[in-house]
Amino acid sequence: MHGDGMRTLLIAAAVAACHSTHPEAVMTVTSQAHRIPVLDSFLAYREAGAGRPIVFLHGNPTSSYVWRGILPVLAPHAHCLAPDLIGMGRSGKPESAYRYADHVRYLDAWFDALDLRDVVIVGYDWGGVLALDWASRHPERVRGVVVFETILQPLSWAEYPPAGAELFRKLRMPGAGEQLVLEDNGFLPRSLGNGVKSGLSAADRAEYEAPFPTPASRRPMLAWTRSLPIDGEPADTTAVVARNAAWLATTKVPTLLLTFDGSGLSNAPAVVAWASQLPSVTVRALGPAGHHAPEDAPLPIAAAIEAWAATL
Repeated sequence: MHGDGMRTLLIAAAVAACHSTHPEAVMTVTSQAHRIPVLDSFLAYREAGAGRPIVFLHGNPTSSYVWRGILPVLAPHAHCLAPDLIGMGRSGKPESAYRYADHVRYLDAWFDALDLRDVVIVGYDWGGVLALDWASRHPERVRGVVVFETILQPLSWAEYPPAGAELFRKLRMPGAGEQLVLEDNGFLPRSLGNGVKSGLSAADRAEYEAPFPTPASRRPMLAWTRSLPIDGEPADTTAVVARNAAWLATTKVPTLLLTFDGSGLSNAPAVVAWASQLPSVTVRALGPAGHHAPEDAPLPIAAAIEAWAATL
């Protein structure tokens, strides 16, 4: 136990019957979650298993709950940890702008508080960006990186379908973005509805909705949407993604890129072709899944990570 033994949250975690192929078969036992002080707040995290660590980083607008079908499959083989990013899930909600750099500060403090080393980092969406960023700054503590449904290169508006461009331009507009995300709470249900092909139960939706009951609590969601590096703006995250891409092109740290049906983000054919020729990158196609792929394909993702990690 770390962080003064602050074991505070009991959660129903998903456990996989490893021989089952149906995601519904993954929920059987209760496991514990923890929280640990970091900086002026705390991060909550899920933990399962023992051995060499694998850290799982979620994206926007989800939480560590998204990994509930994956952690138990890998727990017999590894020490699995999945934090909730600051302001999200069951983590603290300090006064913050919730910019990318803010998430980095709290996440760095969490890694240091737990003294994690020899780590495989798994991330999707913004969790993939954070995973590559942390690995590039701490290569001596990283055994490997797994990413999917994430941003591997700076984006452009030309890549967005018209409806997507209209939405994300609106999110960047002062006043309009606040109305849509903070006041109307319109982003969360739209993201979950469009990003999960297999659908979510009422209980699952409630778990994702619970951290965001008020307009103020939804500020992290809005900040993430405005951080997407599109045509050079904003400059800070554009620089981070470009730096991650440069690191991927030269690093010897093994990296697994999982791809799914579709052509967005890291599934884009040009991005996959670029990654495929990098000496440290292995690309594995897993078939159909929505953007929140751990909801649609937990067992294929877990199996791919287990097989790849065994080679490290």
